[in-house]
Amino acid sequence: MISPERQTWHCFGCALGGDIFAFLMRYENLEFGEAMRLLAEKAGVDLKFSNSPDYKFSGLLYEINDAATKFFVSKLAEAAVSSAYLKSRGLLDETIHEFEIGWSSNEPEALNLHLLNLGYAPPDIVRAGLAFKSERGFQLDRFRGRLMFPIHNHLGKVVGFTGRILPELDTGQMGKYVNSPETPIFNKSKLLYGFWKSKNAIREANEVFLVEGQMDFLMSYQAGIKNVVASSGTALTAEHLLAMRRLTDQMVINFDSDEAGMAAGERAIDLAQAHDYTVRIVLLGSAKDPAEAIQKDPVSFLKLYKEARPAPEFYFERYLAQFASLSPADLLRASGFKKNLRIVLGKIKNMTSPVEQSGWLRELGRRTGIEENALREEEAKTFGSVPKPELVKENFSLAPAPTTEEIPTRREFLSQHLLAACITANDFSILEESLPHLTPSYVPLVELLKSGVRKSADKKLDELINKIVLQAGQVSGEDMAKLKEFLMQEYLKEKRAELTRALKQAEVSGDEAAMQVALEKLNSLR
Repeated sequence: MISPERQTWHCFGCALGGDIFAFLMRYENLEFGEAMRLLAEKAGVDLKFSNSPDYKFSGLLYEINDAATKFFVSKLAEAAVSSAYLKSRGLLDETIHEFEIGWSSNEPEALNLHLLNLGYAPPDIVRAGLAFKSERGFQLDRFRGRLMFPIHNHLGKVVGFTGRILPELDTGQMGKYVNSPETPIFNKSKLLYGFWKSKNAIREANEVFLVEGQMDFLMSYQAGIKNVVASSGTALTAEHLLAMRRLTDQMVINFDSDEAGMAAGERAIDLAQAHDYTVRIVLLGSAKDPAEAIQKDPVSFLKLYKEARPAPEFYFERYLAQFASLSPADLLRASGFKKNLRIVLGKIKNMTSPVEQSGWLRELGRRTGIEENALREEEAKTFGSVPKPELVKENFSLAPAPTTEEIPTRREFLSQHLLAACITANDFSILEESLPHLTPSYVPLVELLKSGVRKSADKKLDELINKIVLQAGQVSGEDMAKLKEFLMQEYLKEKRAELTRALKQAEVSGDEAAMQVALEKLNSLR
C-alpha cells in the first residue's frame, strides 16, 4: 500500500515499509546513492550543486561515455564489414539497436578527435578509459578496429566498453577482447553485462542464466531467455553474485566444452554454491558456446536450457561415470577412484545448505554403493571443518527482514479499518457510537485524525497512523455498518472472556462480592 500524502509505503504481508528511497532500493536492487541519483533525475533535481567534486566528475565521465556510445553506433552504419559480421553471427537489427552495438574504426584518433571537438578535455577522455598516452606523448584511441559493446550500470548508464576485434583484423598479437580499464564509474568485478536489461526478467523467472560473453548474452536474449547475464569474459566474483542474489537464489550456468571452459565453469559453480545458490548446468554437446548453439538450432537450445541438470549430477558424470560399470569390490581398487570421490565430496561439502548436502550424499551413496555414514566420515577426514567462504554482506537481504512488529488482534484490525473508512469519508461523526468498542490505544487517534494530523512525534503512534492512512480509500462507506457490527462483536467477545476470567478468580478466592459483580456484568452483556 502506498500513501502519496505521507510519502510512505507498507507491505502488510511481510511488514516491510519505508520511504520512496527504500522502495526503489528493494524493487530495483540499488544502493542508496544509486536510488538517490535516479530519483533526482526523474524529479529534475540537480544534485551537482550540493554534492562533492567526485560526484561532478562522475557525471562528466557518464557524459563522455554516452557521447562515445553515440559515436560508435553512428560508425557501425558506415562499416559494411562489421555489420556483415554481426549478421553472420545471427544478430537481428532490433537486437543490435537495443543494445547499442557500435564500431570503432581502425584509425588512431577518430574517437579522441570527436570528443575534443565536443569540448571535452584530453585528460578527462583518458580518465574515462577511452584513450591513452603513447610513449611519445600522443593521445590515442584505446579501441581501434573493434566491435563495441557498451557496458551499462544497473541504472542503464554506459560506464565502459568491451571491444571485439574482427577476425580479418586479428593478427594474433592483440587480445580478442579488450575491456575498458577501471575508472571511478567502472568496476568490472561488480558489473554484469546486460543486467540492467534483464533484472526484472530474473525476478519474474526466479532464475538467472549466467553466460560468459556478450554474444552469448545477446543470442540468448534474442532467443527469448530474457533472464540472462554475462560475466563479460571475467571471472565470476562475490560482488556479481550479490547483485543477482537480491533477485533469486536459482542459477543456470553454461560454459565452453573445452577443458579450460570446464575448469572456469567449476569455479563459478563452487563460488555460487558457497553463496547459497542452487545451480543447474546446461551442456551443449558439440557446440562451442550458447551463441553458436542458438544460431544453429534455437529450439533445441531452449530445450537444453529447460532440461538443465543439477550441478552435483554434472560432477557425478564428470568424475565418477568412468567407474559406473565396476563392482563394489573392483570400485575400491580402481585407480583414481578415491581421488575423484574426494573431489565430489569436496563439491558437496562446499554447499551452504545442510539439507542439500545430506540429499546429495545419499544420492552419491546410491550411485557408488557406499553407505552414507562412510561417505560422511571420509568427508570429515579429508576436509575437516573447513570454514565456508564468507558471504558478502549487504544492506538488505533477499528474504524479508525479521520484524518485531506484533500481529494485530482482530479488534485492532477492525479498529484500523474503521478509522481508515472515516478518513475516506472525511466524516468521524459516524464513529461516535463505536468509540467504546475501539481498542483503547486507538481512542486517542480519533481526535488527531479528525483534526487532519497525519504525523506524530511518538514513533509507535506514528507507525499506527501510517498503517491507517495507507488503508484509507480501500474501505468504502458501504462497508461501514459491517465494520461497526464486527467491531462490536469482537468487543463483546473480549469483555466476555475478561469477565469469565474474573469470575473464575473470584470463585477460587471465595470472594462472593466479586463473583456477584462479574455475574451482573455478564448478564448485562447478554
